[in-house]
Amino acid sequence: MPARRPARTAVTAAAVALLAVTAAGCGDSGGLRGAGAAPTAVSPAKLWPDLRPASSPAWPYDEGSTKTVKGITVPGDDIRRVDPVTVVRAEIAADPADYGATGAYHGTAERMKECTAGGGGARCPLLKPYYRDLTGDGRDELTLGFRLYPTNQTAVRVYTVENHRLQQVLDDDDAIIGVELAGRTVIVRSPAGISGYEYRTTWVWDPGRKAMVFSRDEFQRTGKGHGHHTRRPVPSASAGAR
Repeated sequence: MPARRPARTAVTAAAVALLAVTAAGCGDSGGLRGAGAAPTAVSPAKLWPDLRPASSPAWPYDEGSTKTVKGITVPGDDIRRVDPVTVVRAEIAADPADYGATGAYHGTAERMKECTAGGGGARCPLLKPYYRDLTGDGRDELTLGFRLYPTNQTAVRVYTVENHRLQQVLDDDDAIIGVELAGRTVIVRSPAGISGYEYRTTWVWDPGRKAMVFSRDEFQRTGKGHGHHTRRPVPSASAGAR
């Protein structure tokens, strides 16, 4: 803000004066010395300035979709009091195309019948739930993961409470190596087509859209390895990632 500029200038001038006094008092030892000529800054070269801009996105990334989970109550607006098993079963009931008898994830629906409250059971596809404030409002969100049988994919979901209702704010299905919560971000690690590399997709909270939105997709080296690179298939927009 312009009103802060004079204050910053005064602080900078005071810091320079302090350095000058310190240098004078210490003599040559520890004084300021030139580091040599600085390299010339080169601005980016803009290629094909007359190229017509694209009118549609290159990839069907999920740019922040949300939906209210029907049939779920949140006692006292405390998300920790919501049973994760009930949440997953609600998704299954709402999406028969994916979880029905002929759906891609029919195995998950069958195994969810064996889950006990909280996600117990040897064949239960639900992973351990995690709670962390991902929106910055001081309240925990619920991060869930569950296997999508019979495929090798895993579903990653994030839920928050809004207007006393359970709201899904992240919906991501992918082949997954691991998931990390770093501060208020969700990082999903997936295998790449080249041995020794992986994809890392970062999701962050967008207060404008009130959803976890795609922020960064990285292709990271993880170790030595050789292999043939294959292009990753692009799922439908409903898949929620890549």
